[in-house]
Amino acid sequence: MTPDALQGPEAIRDMFARIRGRYDLLNRLLSLGQDVGWRRLMARRVAARRPRRILDLATGSGDVWLALRRACAGAELIVGADFCQPLLALAGAKGAAPLVAADALALPFADGSFDAITVAFGVRNFADRAAAFRECARALRPGGRLWVLEFTPPPRAIAPAYFFYVGRVGPWVARAVGADPAAYRYLGESIRHFPRAEDLAGELAAAGLTGAGFDLLSFGTVALHWAECRPRE
Repeated sequence: MTPDALQGPEAIRDMFARIRGRYDLLNRLLSLGQDVGWRRLMARRVAARRPRRILDLATGSGDVWLALRRACAGAELIVGADFCQPLLALAGAKGAAPLVAADALALPFADGSFDAITVAFGVRNFADRAAAFRECARALRPGGRLWVLEFTPPPRAIAPAYFFYVGRVGPWVARAVGADPAAYRYLGESIRHFPRAEDLAGELAAAGLTGAGFDLLSFGTVALHWAECRPRE
């Protein structure tokens, strides 16, 4: 399977709807529990800047929303947005609110609405990353920061073992717990074809954001990116 097999937004939405019942469980199993720490790290970094209004884009089942609520005690608003209604229902059941059904390519928010926007493991699924990054820049206030937590192609030394794990073991585990293995084959292929961290930082800059940087986590298999909205002209 290649990313082209699931390139349409409807197919991506349907894929997540199908796996929603095992979504959180498989996140924990396949990351060996590390996904909890990755999300908490991003939430702590966001909280250090004391944002008042936050958008968690591609909020999924709401785990980042919950981490932000715990970390950002002074925030007056944390909005969760996703284009998959069944995942939003999971987030709502966990207590996340307000939640908005929204596509990253056309955010239903006014210019400068947020001090921070977070996206965890959703950027790989955007139909047009450049358009989504421009929308994030528009919805941020000047000086507001976009945070992107995402898988990144691993270092060459561990790439064969890594892609065996995500491409072979991941679908097997998914099947064993009653989830769609095709969705987890897609996971491996989407990572294989995703830009390296340095290149994604360049895409953020090309979208009009400034000060792009990143930290590599978990032996270089995950990256936490950030970039800021430029002052309006």
